[in-house]
Amino acid sequence: MEKSSPFFIPESSPEEIKKEKAAARVLRQSSWWKKKLSTGLCCYCGRRFNPADLTMDHIVPLVRGGKSTKNNIAACCKECNSKKKHMLPMEWSGYLDSLHSDDE
Repeated sequence: MEKSSPFFIPESSPEEIKKEKAAARVLRQSSWWKKKLSTGLCCYCGRRFNPADLTMDHIVPLVRGGKSTKNNIAACCKECNSKKKHMLPMEWSGYLDSLHSDDE
């Protein structure tokens, strides 16, 4: 991760990431997550998908200190999840804004 980023947060340890991934696996089995998927909406692009095609995204990525909690989890399409990678919400928002400004 580039340390010159204005949004740099120290990386989580491998042990912390492993613990949070285990918590995410538990959350994936919850009725809360299944209900979230049932809407079929990507929280980032707003497009509708088959619920099975949505993925779990950590809004604040695990490697940037995020946790596997309900308020840090979003259902999104694979394309958005792949493009967002390890961006923080404000970085992702800036990226999306730049896409929309290119359309104008």
